[in-house]
Amino acid sequence: MAGTVVVEPGAERWSGRLWPTLLALSIAGMVVSVQQTVVIPLLPRLMVSFGVPVAEVTWVFTASLLAGAVATPLLSRMGDMYGKKRMILFAVGLLVLGSVVCALSGTLTALIAGRALQGASAAVIPLAIGMIRDSFPRTRVMTAIGVVSATMGVGGNMGMIVTGLIADRTTSHHPVFWITAALAAAAIALIALTARDGGARAGGRPDVIGAVLLSCWLVCLLLGISKGNDWGWASGPVLGLFAGAAALCAVWVFSQLRVRAPMVRLHLLAGRHSLQANLASLLLGFAMFGFFTLVSSFVQTPPAAGYGFGGSVLDVGVYALPSTVTMLGASFMAGRLSARLGAAHCLALGAAFTAAGFGWFTLSNSSVLDLVCSNALQGLGFGIAYAALGTLAVQHVPMSESGIASGINSLVRAIGGSVSGAVTAAILTSVTIAGTAVPSRDAYVLCFAVITVGTVISAAVALVSGRMARGVSEVG
Repeated sequence: MAGTVVVEPGAERWSGRLWPTLLALSIAGMVVSVQQTVVIPLLPRLMVSFGVPVAEVTWVFTASLLAGAVATPLLSRMGDMYGKKRMILFAVGLLVLGSVVCALSGTLTALIAGRALQGASAAVIPLAIGMIRDSFPRTRVMTAIGVVSATMGVGGNMGMIVTGLIADRTTSHHPVFWITAALAAAAIALIALTARDGGARAGGRPDVIGAVLLSCWLVCLLLGISKGNDWGWASGPVLGLFAGAAALCAVWVFSQLRVRAPMVRLHLLAGRHSLQANLASLLLGFAMFGFFTLVSSFVQTPPAAGYGFGGSVLDVGVYALPSTVTMLGASFMAGRLSARLGAAHCLALGAAFTAAGFGWFTLSNSSVLDLVCSNALQGLGFGIAYAALGTLAVQHVPMSESGIASGINSLVRAIGGSVSGAVTAAILTSVTIAGTAVPSRDAYVLCFAVITVGTVISAAVALVSGRMARGVSEVG
């Protein structure tokens, strides 16, 4: 009938639930990102506190990465089976527990154990994206995913600022983790009060064998990547880890093809509609984590080396504030951009802005203004791109698989970040100032260039994906 207005299911109650639920999920995502970065500037101090070499103290960071790699697909799948709210509360609860263990730790072993518990919370972001897709009105999904995705950058910057403020006042690492425990506890309370599960439940039982195999080959892969520089890329242990990862991955793929209800349906990883999104996510993760780590070292390098700003840990976070502002602004625009351009073209646009920011600092990195402008462009690009990625990861899958689809996308992004750390570290240690072990300016420029190229490729992948989707739509 003419003049009839069709109201989208759930739209009438949307306005009342929008901000409380989105705020709770965003805070949870932010706290997860905070815990990923707070320890990076603390590593040199922890070496002195515990009297251990860098190879041992690095496990404070690696343990979190490995735990997150294992927990993300596992908890994402369980979220599809038993409810995403329940799994989010469980994951954030592990973050609280891990933070308390770290805050009370008096030995390196205890600190590493606490960091592993914290790392399991990496599953929160894909679970939150899955919950948004299941429960929120379709017209609001892109914007909501954009806001939650933006918390990754916001939380990362906040972690650096918090650590910088504390580092100026105490030599203890304990206060940092009491802060993350308090933030995580607040997130639990908000989620318990506001979040609601929607969508279908997959049911069934967890694929225990698949989970164990997935965990084993991911641990071997990431351990090999993270220890390549320390042990040597051609050393027996590293080659053995990579060989073990390949063999276990092959067994895992075979098991997933044979099991009636596999933990990961492989079409969600490399299927027609998901391959491009996962490849773009891998490349963006490579760029984001790589640049963040590089800039932290670059800013703190004394100008006497021929580059750097001689800044503090706090300066690193302050210089990144423009990125936080533009990322938040872009995340709120993402919904409109996606509606006009489509998620794939929106991703291509975001990756292009990000590449422009990286390219700026690659070509001009002699002043703080260069870094501030570069960060502003990157924040704009990541705010658009990560919102689009969250949508692309789940838009072609059934509601019952939205959690694991988003989890796989987050997993490949984490792997991209791990690879980036290994590649850039290898470059920095091989291109040094003559007669010293200090990386040269050329080493940093080469690293920035590699990251820029990776982001350009990500934009190209997204553009091709958008054209393919448009072609399918026109044929249909």
